[in-house]
Amino acid sequence: MSLEFIKNHRQLVTTWLRILHGKRQLVLLLTILAVSPLGWAKVAVPVAENPEIERRMIALSKELRCLVCQNESLAGSQSDFAKDLRREIREQLIANKSNQEITDFLVARYGDFILYRPPIKSTTLLLWFGPFIFLLIGAGALIIYLKQRRKLLEEMPLSKEQLDQAETLLKKGSDGDST
Repeated sequence: MSLEFIKNHRQLVTTWLRILHGKRQLVLLLTILAVSPLGWAKVAVPVAENPEIERRMIALSKELRCLVCQNESLAGSQSDFAKDLRREIREQLIANKSNQEITDFLVARYGDFILYRPPIKSTTLLLWFGPFIFLLIGAGALIIYLKQRRKLLEEMPLSKEQLDQAETLLKKGSDGDST
């Protein structure tokens, strides 16, 4: 009887442990699902009290490049860097600085790359004319390659000696001679 009791007791304990383990997993899953959306929440971006300042900030940020995204303007980028720069621009606009003063400040801080249309000067010549230079180099290389290829593909007439030699080889092959 004690052996039977131990078997039944062991089965009972195992069954209860499985049930509790399943409940723990369920509680853990529900906790994770309940808490996780809190990590996704973001703080709302403050909008300036003055709509004129907000309009100027958006217009100015459309002319500036996000250094993180590189192909997006500050107005369209959602990176933290772009948000910080928009906040900085907004603060400078509130301080009654002109668009040119703000642009000069950002260029001094981050260089000409922050501008979508950087000025033409010695450091930006390659930026302005580089694509055209590479296009001309590529077109020149293609023309040279095609001319060389045409020369290789042109049929060159055989000399009298080459024709005689070919005729001799053909006669040997048709006579059944194998060398």
